[in-house]
Amino acid sequence: MRENAHFAAIEEARAKLGDRLVILAHHYMNDAVARHADYTGDSLELSRRVPGLDAEYIVFCGVFFMAETAAILTKPGQKVFIPEKNSNCVMSDMAPAWLLPRVLDRLDQAGISALPLTYVNSSAGVKALVGERGGSVCTSANAKTMLAWAMDNGERTLFLPDMRLGSNACDWLDVPRKDRHILNIKKHGDALNTVKAAQAKVLLWPGQCVIHSRFKAEQIAQARRSSPGCLVVVHPECHPSVATQADACGSTSLIITFVAEAPKGSVIYIGTEFNLVARLAHQYRGEKEIHPLYPSTCSNMAKITEEKLAVTLANLDSQPTVEVDDRVRDGARLALERMLEACGR
Repeated sequence: MRENAHFAAIEEARAKLGDRLVILAHHYMNDAVARHADYTGDSLELSRRVPGLDAEYIVFCGVFFMAETAAILTKPGQKVFIPEKNSNCVMSDMAPAWLLPRVLDRLDQAGISALPLTYVNSSAGVKALVGERGGSVCTSANAKTMLAWAMDNGERTLFLPDMRLGSNACDWLDVPRKDRHILNIKKHGDALNTVKAAQAKVLLWPGQCVIHSRFKAEQIAQARRSSPGCLVVVHPECHPSVATQADACGSTSLIITFVAEAPKGSVIYIGTEFNLVARLAHQYRGEKEIHPLYPSTCSNMAKITEEKLAVTLANLDSQPTVEVDDRVRDGARLALERMLEACGR
């Protein structure tokens, strides 16, 4: 990849700030941004990384809830920045912080106790409420572990906002279909079917990732027809019908490991955000043949550009920081700490 004026400005800022600066980037960042990162990773890896950082400035290249999570886990005196504050997550927005308490209250009024477990793809406000209610957070890498934790600690679990990750985690734990119920959150929670909710062990919030919803079981069938003997690995935000047809299903880190460990000469189809697929295809060119199951990209991740990163680093002290209200921070941190404790820091 060619260097340009933005590349030079970023590297100059990095050299000037030295160990006062750390740049974190999610695996879905484009190469022009990712090449400047001190650390890349999935949500779990980056969450684990933050508490051990001593840098004064932490610049997070990802969607906004990820920068919020970093701000929750930082130490006093540290500042978190994101090059584009409008890099929202559609899935996160499907579970707004004002609606979750209404749903939980409606369940409480019906005598239905539910321990909330929120996917990290959620706002700080949602994480805070979950923490205050005794619940925790999960990532795509530890959803099975954390769902098991929640089921051990509550009469039933409310998994939000991704019903597909929740469904796949239920499959991994052999939770019967009859013990699951997808909530109807319409009419501000008044449309809930409390009879069916009371009969379930796992309540699923009806959210989903628009990127991973584009992958279909038929695409896997077509890949196997066109490339007999190929391998297929997908992200667990995909529909369960996709997850069950793949050779492996897991987080971005699992996908990276799966590709690395596949035999030379393998033909591999990957069902996740295209930037990661393209990076792996380039990394293993001539050794393994890698294809996207479908070229699905995240427009919000794409809002973080090399130019915006350069502008952010040009004068950090004049840039707006990612702020989380103290009350929200305390509850959200509690939820995140429970996850880190349960999964090992």
